[in-house]
Amino acid sequence: MRLLHTSDWHLGQTLHGHDRGWEHQQFLDWLLATLVEHEIDALLVSGDIFDNANPSAASQAMLYRFLTAARGRVAHLNIVLIAGNHDSPGRLEAPAPFLEEFDARVVGVIGRDAAGEIDLERLLVPLRDRSGAIAAWCLAVPFLRLSDVPRLETEGDAYVEGITALYRQVQAHARARRLPGQALIALGHCHMAGGLVSEHSERRIIVGGAEMLSGTLFDADIVYAALGHLHLAQKVGGQDRIRYSGSPLPLSFAEIDYPHQVIKVELEGAELATVTAIAVPRAVPLLRVPKIAAPLAEVEAALAALPIDVVEPEAMPYLEVRVLLDQPEPGLRARIEAALAGKPVRLARIDTRSTRSEAAATEPGSLDDLGRLDPLAIFNSAYAAKYGDPPPADLLAAFNEILNLPDEVAA
Repeated sequence: MRLLHTSDWHLGQTLHGHDRGWEHQQFLDWLLATLVEHEIDALLVSGDIFDNANPSAASQAMLYRFLTAARGRVAHLNIVLIAGNHDSPGRLEAPAPFLEEFDARVVGVIGRDAAGEIDLERLLVPLRDRSGAIAAWCLAVPFLRLSDVPRLETEGDAYVEGITALYRQVQAHARARRLPGQALIALGHCHMAGGLVSEHSERRIIVGGAEMLSGTLFDADIVYAALGHLHLAQKVGGQDRIRYSGSPLPLSFAEIDYPHQVIKVELEGAELATVTAIAVPRAVPLLRVPKIAAPLAEVEAALAALPIDVVEPEAMPYLEVRVLLDQPEPGLRARIEAALAGKPVRLARIDTRSTRSEAAATEPGSLDDLGRLDPLAIFNSAYAAKYGDPPPADLLAAFNEILNLPDEVAA
């Protein structure tokens, strides 16, 4: 059986005000062709399908067109999607009855029975081979908020231990359901300890780094764990079987050198056979000029020397300009735009650095930059300014819970 693992599509994302719908469509078109070319049996999408909890109609239409086309081109295809921390669990699950008509399962909400016990069965998805027989079980665990996990009496971190307990419960339930020869595959959206984080585009799941989970979370009989959240494709603890596929597009200039990919996983019965990375072609380049911040005159010369390669407007590169200043420069943007006159690039960001300080700033501030502000830093700063001490642990815990409420509840 052949699986394809991908995550963190962030449909609807903009890059410093530039719409990226064309890029996302290029990726989905490529993904569709890849499913056909590699004769994939199951598509696993590990969360953050959308960039925010209230995706545009265009972004939702893009997803559902793709899923319809994928099922049409690969008639036997199993499709499993889970919600990430950017997604609205309820909104993502809303079309589930329709999607299940063509074997697409979406799991966003942790359901409970009348007694308040977690419904483990709905987190378990059978993956069928071309004959229709169950070849594997997918443990589809979406991003877990504090209200989702079992409440434990513990002196440790209740959130992390609750997540661990839920994963253990799902694994035990899967072992009870599977038959000999059936593989166990885990699908999760979480932050594993040791995972490398993208500095400017990943929204911290919970403040303080407390969300980091141990690689021992996945028992030895989980032959492959398909993870989402971290945008850099990577193994966890050096293990081939526990991986982040990474994002298919660079979601910030910090990701300019990331290897963007999807992962093909081949099973032989209940065992892992091969794991292969398939590179995603980059439809629109990201440029940094210069590579290291330089004085304005040098920057203007470098911009003037950029080649003029005619491309379609949708494929024009995004440009980050990096300038070293020794004093304020009110006409900075005008000078940079003048140096770029006639160049087929899109000026996305001006990164200014002071010769008197190593701290970076953006000229002028953008909504993207505001979105990257750390809520914890702001909260700690405001609390300390008012009361003279850092906030107590119980207040931080309450702050975490509010931050991680689904958007439709928080509103």
